[in-house]
Amino acid sequence: MKKILFATNNESKSKRFSKKLSENGIEVLNLKDLNMTLEVEEDGKDAIENALIKAREAYKMSNMPVIGMDDSLYLEEVPDKFQPGLCVRRVNGKTLNDNEMLEYYIDLVKKYGVNGKINSKWIYGLAVINENGEESTYSWCKDNFYLVETKASKINPGYPLNSISKYKTIDKYFTEITEEEKEKLKVDESEVVEFIIDHI
Repeated sequence: MKKILFATNNESKSKRFSKKLSENGIEVLNLKDLNMTLEVEEDGKDAIENALIKAREAYKMSNMPVIGMDDSLYLEEVPDKFQPGLCVRRVNGKTLNDNEMLEYYIDLVKKYGVNGKINSKWIYGLAVINENGEESTYSWCKDNFYLVETKASKINPGYPLNSISKYKTIDKYFTEITEEEKEKLKVDESEVVEFIIDHI
């Protein structure tokens, strides 16, 4: 089985494409599997540039095929100076933990939301570096949800915003939908998986 390293310290994120890639003969490793930690300055202008920064550093460290990924969050009607963009966890120079993130974003919804919610959009950037060091990038977005001011009872470690994110079509929290609902509602990322397979 071919191996690829996901350049992230977030174990939840590293599992994102692992099932589909495994079905195609590719095993996804995370940095912990290789006893590595990624320390880079994510100072790119968008999610693609940050994904490349992470992928290049992980490739240099591991000398094996690598996936780098980043995302940016945009909130409707929120002033530019408070738009999270690439700094979803970093606010005023501080990296927030899961609970601090929840408090911060709930405050934004209370201040700028309409009827307790804000239409939101994730923009994703992905970089793949193959074993020859050749780089490829891909971008997609997800805007089928809004953030709300009341959190769900269940919180996903590493993905705290899932507990204040609700699907627009069924008004249910990300953390409280059934597996069946999740299959119906999830954004189809098969093109992302195909991109990784084609460029690894």
